[in-house]
Amino acid sequence: MSLPTVFLIALAAIFALGFVFFKYFYGNKKRSGNIFILAGLRFISIFLLLLLLINPRIAQQLLEVEKPLLLIAVDQSASIDHIGKADSVQAYFNYLRTDTELKEKFSIETYGFGSETERLDEDSLKFNDQQTNISRSLKTLGKLTSSKQAALILITDGNQTIGEDFQYLKTAKNINTLTVVVGDTAAPVDLYISNLNVNKYAFLNNRFPVEVVINYSGKQPLTNKFEIRSGNTILFSKDVNFNAEDKSEIITNTLPATKLGSSFYEAKISPVDSEKNTINNTRKFGVEVIDERTSVLILSSIAHPDLGMLKKSIESNEQREVKIDYIGNYKDIKLSDFQLIILYQPNNQFKDVFKAINSEGLNNLLITGTETDWTFLNSVQQNFSKDHTSQTQEVFANFNQNFSEFQFEDLGFNGFPPLEDTFGILKFKDRLFSPLLFQVQEGVQTDLPLLAVAENNSVKQAVLFGENIWKWRVESYVNSGSFEAFDNFTGKLIQYLASTKKRDRLTFDVEPFYPENEQVQISAQFFDENYGFDPTADVIIQLENSGTGTKIEAGMLLDNSRYKFEAENLEPGDYTLKIIEQNTGITRLGSFSILEYNVEQQFASANITKLQALAQNNESVLYYLNDMTSLKKDLLSQEAYVSIQKSREKYVPLIHWKFLLALLVLSLGIEWFLRKYFGFI
Repeated sequence: MSLPTVFLIALAAIFALGFVFFKYFYGNKKRSGNIFILAGLRFISIFLLLLLLINPRIAQQLLEVEKPLLLIAVDQSASIDHIGKADSVQAYFNYLRTDTELKEKFSIETYGFGSETERLDEDSLKFNDQQTNISRSLKTLGKLTSSKQAALILITDGNQTIGEDFQYLKTAKNINTLTVVVGDTAAPVDLYISNLNVNKYAFLNNRFPVEVVINYSGKQPLTNKFEIRSGNTILFSKDVNFNAEDKSEIITNTLPATKLGSSFYEAKISPVDSEKNTINNTRKFGVEVIDERTSVLILSSIAHPDLGMLKKSIESNEQREVKIDYIGNYKDIKLSDFQLIILYQPNNQFKDVFKAINSEGLNNLLITGTETDWTFLNSVQQNFSKDHTSQTQEVFANFNQNFSEFQFEDLGFNGFPPLEDTFGILKFKDRLFSPLLFQVQEGVQTDLPLLAVAENNSVKQAVLFGENIWKWRVESYVNSGSFEAFDNFTGKLIQYLASTKKRDRLTFDVEPFYPENEQVQISAQFFDENYGFDPTADVIIQLENSGTGTKIEAGMLLDNSRYKFEAENLEPGDYTLKIIEQNTGITRLGSFSILEYNVEQQFASANITKLQALAQNNESVLYYLNDMTSLKKDLLSQEAYVSIQKSREKYVPLIHWKFLLALLVLSLGIEWFLRKYFGFI
């Protein structure tokens, strides 16, 4: 209690005594015992009232007992039910959760995991998750324990389908990871397709490659037939040999693409007689056959790493072909043979090219840099200009969240290396261009486009104000471990620029095929009459399974500059979709297919190898479902799990002490009653 508070309490006591003195004793010569009783009651009442008004905070010492934490994480993926262990896992879980001795020693928290990890609020477990991510569960639960000692019981079959390989994870020192194995530890005889690789798209009248990986978990030598079918037609067949030494076979073949649209296939390895799990002997897949190629021409007067990067990135999509040529060879090139012309750092040698582009209405992408002749460029086109100098400048990128011409993801452009361009003031004639990226100059964000697109009379144009974009592709690889994200961005830009289709007010993106256990994601954009993105649109989606007739209707939710729909656990089959903007009635139709393939049904036993590695890395041992007592005994016997008594000082305002208010009321009541009794009132 602070010194000022003590001083106020002392003043309250002095004031109460003074008030009582002048009330009952000053000038009163008859000081009977009754007077002293009434004076004492009045002192108590006034002092308590003043004390409550001062409201000092009183320190209290609280003792708390903190038990060690026991986390129970249960694998709720469909593979547990598929191998017939759902009831056993439920019984083991209930035993641990309700055991009296464990509850007395530990603070128990229960979690279930599949693709995500969530707190379990109910007693019953649901083994229906279509993916398993053990590594994410271990990391998530590890963050809950902070620095206090804890035990983590992981109940799983070890069959992970997504995420980082969990067998190499090591939990924090304060966490003891105890793994309970679910399923058979001796791998049964199983012949299965472990992987199938195929492109989503193929070109009409071409052949497309298919790679199939087949594995064998038995010891006896055998020869089984592998086939790829389309309907009842066998397209490929091969006898495959396995034994105790040769347990894997990679089969590569090419199949013909003979008709446009979606084509479905089935790869199958004939099962072994004693095989329990035959679901994983078959894998269905699909290919979208298309008949469109995009030819891109890159013209330049200089050699630069950007040229090779653009060709590599654009041709990562097999639908596209890129030709790089020197501007001096222009007269030998027929520009109309190409759907897109890329003009790299043009100078006065490009004069005839610009004339041809303008006269023929050709789509083009213009890239400027330190070798660009801005005097020529300012004269040959009127859309923008630059008052340039001989100096150069570095320009960073800033992602435009409101860009809506086509859909693409932010690759982390804000953190990409700077591009380099000629220094000068950039001016635009009108608002023809829509920026994908803005310029950041010397740390200052501007509204000047770095990369922008425009469409005028069905002619599409884009401009990038800076060279060394090859550094962006390298940075994207460093960040993600793959060129795929950057190449997808480049591909969408090229697809937009090369397309001659008239722009629609309602557009959507959907994949032609989705595996059965994968989330279906569909996105759409709606534009007003001026082709500006409309965030107030009322967009709904209708799905129908062509085989079963099942219908789904839902609203598409706004997410930045697009409307999104996500669905899980859709039945396998062909689906038609209809996207409707309800205010205008504008409708778009489409289709996709859900391929019958449940990854959680590909397993017949526990992955004992990885579970043993996890236990070894965390200096632990494995436990099994058929032994419920061993884990309990180890938990109760380990001295590391001890309760900690903590002392905590808590400050409580005096006004929260309700008995003081009761005492005040009681004091006033007794005083009034005695004054009445003694005849003072």
